[in-house]
Formats: sequence, structure tokens, C-alpha cells
Amino acid sequence: MSDFPAAGDAVPDIEMGTPDGGTVKPSDFKGKKLVVFFYPKDNTPGCTTEAKDFTALKSAFEATGTELLGVSKDSAKKHQNFIAKHDLTTPLATDAEEGGLSDALGIWTEKQMYGKTYMGMVRSTYLVDADGKIAQVWDKVKVKGHAEDVLTAAKAL
Repeated sequence: MSDFPAAGDAVPDIEMGTPDGGTVKPSDFKGKKLVVFFYPKDNTPGCTTEAKDFTALKSAFEATGTELLGVSKDSAKKHQNFIAKHDLTTPLATDAEEGGLSDALGIWTEKQMYGKTYMGMVRSTYLVDADGKIAQVWDKVKVKGHAEDVLTAAKAL
């Protein structure tokens, strides 16, 4: 049993930076459903596909009263470039601070690749209900078809 928030728990209300120099936190979306998708790095193939898939379905999410927020540890400047390069309309946030939302959720964690150990983001998505409670969690997400699966869950919530 983990100490990290799961379905039924309140989503931690931790402030993150936005590409325009502002801030955003989960409670800013109170009264609406919220999809927070965490991804490892801007402008990498899987992350680009995921962000574009959510952008393509943004109006369908909005029709269900659901807001979207993509989160990585990338800087505001990198997010600005990512948004411009791929015409993203999905809002992005920077969770670069230690003790941030990804830390609180347990998805900024030790990973291994090619025998090297490093800290990295586990691609995860959280569907939060209008009261700020986690309704569903997808961890270790496979990108293909994921945005559609989340939309189906948002419609059902």
C-alpha cells in the first residue's frame, strides 16, 4: 500500500508555473472535471503525440465540462517552444520544484535505462472530479489511444 494519493483521495493542491509566467494549481479548476496528464519531456516522440492527441480532443473534453492540463518538469521556455512548434492548445504547466505535484503523487521517481539510474517522470494521467477528488488514475500510460480512453472516462464521470 502506497502513501501516495489514489482514486477517492483529494488531489494535492500544489502550485505549478505556466509558460506565460503565471501559476496554476488543481483547485483553480474547482467545479469542473480536470484531466492532468504527466509526461516525461517536451518534444520527444511519445510526449509530442500525447500532447497533440489531447489538443485534438480538447473541444470534446470541454463539451463534458472537463479541463485539460499537461505537466512535465520542463521549463516555461521549453513549454513555449513545444506549444508553438506543435500548435498545442492544451495548457501546460511546469512542475520543476522539488516537492511538487509529481513528487506528491509519487510519479517523479527513480527510473533505469541502458543500465543507468536517473530520476524521471512516469507517464501518468489523473482524472479529477468537480470536487477535487481523484476519480481515476492511469499509470505507466501507453500513448496510442490514451486520450480517447480518458475522454470516455470523463464522459462517464
